[in-house]
Amino acid sequence: MMSFNKGKEIIEGSSRSVTAVVGVENPPRLSRYESQKRRDWITFGQYLRNRRPPVAISQCNANHVLDFLGYLDQFGKTKVHLQGCMFFGQPEPPGPCACSLRQAWGSLDALIGRLRAAYEENGGSPETNPFANGAIRIHLREVRDSQAKARGIPYKKKKKKKNPLKGNEDNSSFPTQQT
Repeated sequence: MMSFNKGKEIIEGSSRSVTAVVGVENPPRLSRYESQKRRDWITFGQYLRNRRPPVAISQCNANHVLDFLGYLDQFGKTKVHLQGCMFFGQPEPPGPCACSLRQAWGSLDALIGRLRAAYEENGGSPETNPFANGAIRIHLREVRDSQAKARGIPYKKKKKKKNPLKGNEDNSSFPTQQT
């Protein structure tokens, strides 16, 4: 039986009471991005602690980040065909093959962006940020290009859309009214 007593929830009939204060202000709820960034940061920290020998975040470098990205590939869901595979370069392969599943480039790119921000939010210096290292950018570019080739879809950088109203201050494209 449960009863409410002055803002507290009490479960009666047990040897110990479980109480939860009702009406206490909850901290602001994190956005989806902030929650994911926090999870990613915790996961990366666990990865470093589980290494032999363990590595402190302050001692982390680009090689540790590259190793982490390689470790994450085992959990990937994107089929990346090898050059010798008969489906290499086909966007929609007609059947299964033995090529491995990897992390998608877009997922890795977003992960590095979140970890780069988390590193600095947790006291790291932008100058020593291992996630901002040139080797990481090169690795991501190579992953992007190899996955695009394996799927037969070239990666094209999205062009920024130009605002058609911007730059038409003289309104010369509008007909003038004759009086």
